[in-house]
Amino acid sequence: MDHCTCGSGASWCARTDEIFGVDGVHVVDVSTGEDGSVVLDVETDQTLAGCSTCGVVAVGHGRRVHRLHDAPCLGRLVLVRWRKRVWRCAEESCPVSTWSETHPFAAPRAKLSTRAIEWAVDGLRHDDTTVSALARHLAVDWHTAWKAIKGAAERRVKRPGRTSGVKALGVDEHIWRPGMRGKNRAVMIMVDLTRDERGCLHARLLDAVQGRTGTAYADWLKEQGLEVTVSVEHAALDPFRGYANAIRDQLPDAVAVLDAFHVVKLGSTALDEVRRRVQQQTLHRRGHKNDPLYRIRRTLLTGVEHLTDRQRERLRRWLPIGDPNGEVELAWSVYQRLRSIYHATSPTTGRAITEKLLDTLHTCPVPELARLGRTLRAWRTQILAYFATGGVSNGGTEAINLVIEKTRRLAHGFRNFTNYRLRILLAADGTRPYRARPTHA
Repeated sequence: MDHCTCGSGASWCARTDEIFGVDGVHVVDVSTGEDGSVVLDVETDQTLAGCSTCGVVAVGHGRRVHRLHDAPCLGRLVLVRWRKRVWRCAEESCPVSTWSETHPFAAPRAKLSTRAIEWAVDGLRHDDTTVSALARHLAVDWHTAWKAIKGAAERRVKRPGRTSGVKALGVDEHIWRPGMRGKNRAVMIMVDLTRDERGCLHARLLDAVQGRTGTAYADWLKEQGLEVTVSVEHAALDPFRGYANAIRDQLPDAVAVLDAFHVVKLGSTALDEVRRRVQQQTLHRRGHKNDPLYRIRRTLLTGVEHLTDRQRERLRRWLPIGDPNGEVELAWSVYQRLRSIYHATSPTTGRAITEKLLDTLHTCPVPELARLGRTLRAWRTQILAYFATGGVSNGGTEAINLVIEKTRRLAHGFRNFTNYRLRILLAADGTRPYRARPTHA
């Protein structure tokens, strides 16, 4: 087609350039490819260049076409043919002969434009998609798409200051390859649990390392240096002594807080152990569906404030029959009291309930409850720290684990840990849009 000036006096169409949206690059021609894609012929407005070696002004040496896949537009594939200028050094003694012009729009010899790469990376960060789907939309091979995305992801991970300003740190673990045998099945993740000025938490994944040991956690903290170890004020953790030792050694100024969910989980586990033991002692077998205690196994784990009238009636009917000595009922009351710690109307009330349990539970005649009491006493400082830190917990870390699980499920599993780490760091970097909380007048 003929060049359009649109009244601007230039040799390119200003309106088309505005739609294309790349500074310094102009659309020369637009056509439709055989596959229905949009084909754009573009060139830069560079008219002068100097040799990078000797500084002599270069002379033109023709053009060559650089084919690029760009981000999709209006539901159609976009192919860009960049008519690159080739420059030649006029100095005969210069070792440099010819070179092609460069522009941030695309790296030399790249198959995807910078915009296409950013579009793909943004899809993995904000949308529940896969590399295969993005490669299909870009009309390139999976390996081509992932090679470009991987490079951009690695640059993001290595960005200076990415882990700075962390005031609350969470740690958790999960299995990244369920079918794999060996010691590298577990992955430990570190999560930023810092709240903003309004008190809102938007957790973000800081890093993931293979293994589930206190040494691995301590080594990661040591690698971060003062950027993390000085700024962290609170550190949430599971009841694993390795994590506690790493926090003690590498974050001496941080307050370790035992996660509320895992404290309550200790109580539910003790309750379930008592129920199974009493079942064996009274009926000499494991529970069947019509046995009294087996009938109410789920009801026992329901919070007392959530019990319906029907559930309360089930407890009144079947608990005395299956629990002649009242051990299950005592374990149930302890479990409900443990839950009430985190439902107290004030930190003072919650702390009082906690201290009473810590001071008395280890003397309980029920062996499972006595063991629970000793465990809680061993974590006394970390449990009570919950009330001094405004309720720091690992809830944000569990939320990040759900995002990671979704990413793993969409990809149908991973075989390469390096790729897995980059993918979850993109998906859980804390930039996903959240629904704003309604404001009340």
